[in-house]
Amino acid sequence: MAGTAKTTKTAKKTKNTSKTLLIVESPSKAKIIGKYLGSRYKVIASVGHVRDLPKSRLGIDVANNFEPEYINIRGKGDVIKEIKKEAKAANKVLLATDPDREGEAISWHLAHLLDMDPDSKCRVMFNEINKDTVKEAIKEPRAIDEALVDAQQARRILDRLVGYQISPLLWKKVSWGLSAGRVQSAALKLICDREREIQAFIPEEYWYIAADFGDGFVADLSKIDGKKAHVSNKDEADAIEAELGKGDYTVTSIKEGKRKTKPYAPFTTSSLQQDASIKLGFQTGKTMQIAQQLYEGINLKGIGARGLVTYIRTDSVRVSDQAIAQGAAFIREKYGEEYVGNNRFVNKNKAMQDAHEAIRPSDVNLEPELIKDSLTADQYKLYDLIWKRFVASRMAAAEYDTMQVLINNGRYEFKANGARMTFDGWRKVYKATQNSDEVNIPKLTEGEVLDLEKLIKEQKFTQPPARYTEAGLVKEMEEKNIGRPSTYASIITVLVSRKYIKRVKKTLEPTKLGFDVTNILSEYFSDIVDVKFTGEMEDQLDGIELGDKDWKKVISNFYKGFSEELKVAEEEAERIEKEVVLSDEVCEICGRPMAIKEGRFGKFLACTGYPECENTKPIIKSTGVKCPKCGKDIIEKRARRSGKVFYGCSGYPECDVSYWDMPVGRMCPDCGSMLVKSKGRSASIKCSNPECKYKEK
Repeated sequence: MAGTAKTTKTAKKTKNTSKTLLIVESPSKAKIIGKYLGSRYKVIASVGHVRDLPKSRLGIDVANNFEPEYINIRGKGDVIKEIKKEAKAANKVLLATDPDREGEAISWHLAHLLDMDPDSKCRVMFNEINKDTVKEAIKEPRAIDEALVDAQQARRILDRLVGYQISPLLWKKVSWGLSAGRVQSAALKLICDREREIQAFIPEEYWYIAADFGDGFVADLSKIDGKKAHVSNKDEADAIEAELGKGDYTVTSIKEGKRKTKPYAPFTTSSLQQDASIKLGFQTGKTMQIAQQLYEGINLKGIGARGLVTYIRTDSVRVSDQAIAQGAAFIREKYGEEYVGNNRFVNKNKAMQDAHEAIRPSDVNLEPELIKDSLTADQYKLYDLIWKRFVASRMAAAEYDTMQVLINNGRYEFKANGARMTFDGWRKVYKATQNSDEVNIPKLTEGEVLDLEKLIKEQKFTQPPARYTEAGLVKEMEEKNIGRPSTYASIITVLVSRKYIKRVKKTLEPTKLGFDVTNILSEYFSDIVDVKFTGEMEDQLDGIELGDKDWKKVISNFYKGFSEELKVAEEEAERIEKEVVLSDEVCEICGRPMAIKEGRFGKFLACTGYPECENTKPIIKSTGVKCPKCGKDIIEKRARRSGKVFYGCSGYPECDVSYWDMPVGRMCPDCGSMLVKSKGRSASIKCSNPECKYKEK
């Protein structure tokens, strides 16, 4: 009996120490979920993708039905080693990467890495990060969704085929280091086309005429002789003014009514990016970065770590029944029963799977003001925007009394529309532009003759179409089905970083380089930059996700035409000669002027006598600091192999003083070495001597 008892005790101990391994993408998410699940679970992060196509080559076997050649990502060795170690020690492995096609693909790659059966119930999904949601999701794992994985693979392979085969062509025909992306090229063409419209625009004169009757009551000239008013020049405006001065302004019609305005739907990824750009001035990349932080979780004072919003990459405006009930209860208690709405919102793309909810607060009771002290200023602004949009979407409509007044003076008709809010409804929470919905009109009676205070007569000119703002481009891309909301931020970032476009007073303007790239792509790869074709391709990729299309057939059909276009472009496209920018320096070998060129590691000087003279030299950027060893200037340099910036003595090779960080021209008070300014966000002044710990705050 004693032996049996001992065996039972040992068995219990073994059972208690066995753990389930849960793999997520983000370390911060792993930390929070680990606290929720306790000691029976080990939660670790893959830190994004662990396998991908190789960077050094195409990595797609075109001849073998576009089979991808996946490899472990360089630099992920330690992460992969830890994942394998923990998986071996665990009695069960669950894959809880993000609930979208990228997350599904990461889980699929992890399954292959760990020799797991992707058809086994190993995949866990949760739309928000809170204790109850995570625990419930773990109880209902499912198999990896192969259709979602195929959709991600198809996009990845298409983008690789386009990028890795058009980019070298651009290097030869335009400039080294350029890139062409399947979706970014179509987005760039939108920006270039808009700029061409602006350049071709010819303004036309017109005159605005209105009657001001005082106290803010203004009526616009709407009709002349029963037809829509159009005053094209000063002579016409003066003639109208003279004629109006002879007659009376008589109220001929008063129409009173009521109007309701329903709230906006809760945020999708796209609408969040647009609203944050307009209302908060956030660039799309910043919006997504902060939204990710809110989703993954914030350590709230007195509450603990919590995910504050639901998953941030979604096209859906659907909200769960639980969230609807919670929202109604909150509104009822805080604002009253009359403010509770029963709104239903419909997704734009009804065919797509509705896997995710709209972006909403995970717990509506966590009002922004209650947790403000736990958030950064930007986190608070974005959470406040998301919270208010969701609460407003669950509220009753705003109500208005409306009035339309027509006023005649001879053959001229003036019109004024007014509205007065009688119930604020959702406007109580989600404010629009100040008083944008209210235009007050005084009480009037039909036949009443009004006293004119002044006639407004202003010369105006038609305006060219405006350049895209980030919000405007995101809206246009969504409407034209270019890319997906989760990629909008990265597309804009790439276009700016490649210097195809530049930001000018919150608008996006194409550069000459952007025009050059668009021109060559438009001529030889018309489908790549064609907005309609790009949208149709997105529909096909969505079809793969729905299980309606075979991903390899979609790629094969695309590649037939693309490969032919590539051959023609290689043979026919002429090199675009860049404008020569001369420097003040003269070639010391042949005496010709030196031109400023741009290469792989930035700008340099090259002799204009090329190819007869091949002399090149770096552009010297002085730091203004003298070398502590020889007294010569310390200048900015680049490493030959890596292109990494460092700072070295201009007296090299006689003097070999150099620093990886920029010298500041002061010596360390502790050891006498040069002080340098470190790079990055947390830049600080520190000693260049690695053995010295001196640092300035």
